[in-house]
Amino acid sequence: MAKVEIYSTVICPYCKRAKALFDSKNIEYITHNVTGNEPERIKMSERAGGARTVPQIFINDKHIGGCDDLYALNDKGELDGLLNG
Repeated sequence: MAKVEIYSTVICPYCKRAKALFDSKNIEYITHNVTGNEPERIKMSERAGGARTVPQIFINDKHIGGCDDLYALNDKGELDGLLNG
């Protein structure tokens, strides 16, 4: 099973949408809450090549991007391969 990490905030609708996609596929994920947590947001930004928006999603330590990027992978049929590979 793939290691999935999502950096998110508590009020972000895109974070909720990304998590909903993983939930629909019964994929477990680790949530890193960056709400008011600047050290964690800095860590996220460093891992994500400078990105500071949420969500930032990683699968097996590979940066996927945000919610739109995640859904684009799914629409192209590439997400399941990353999750199962």
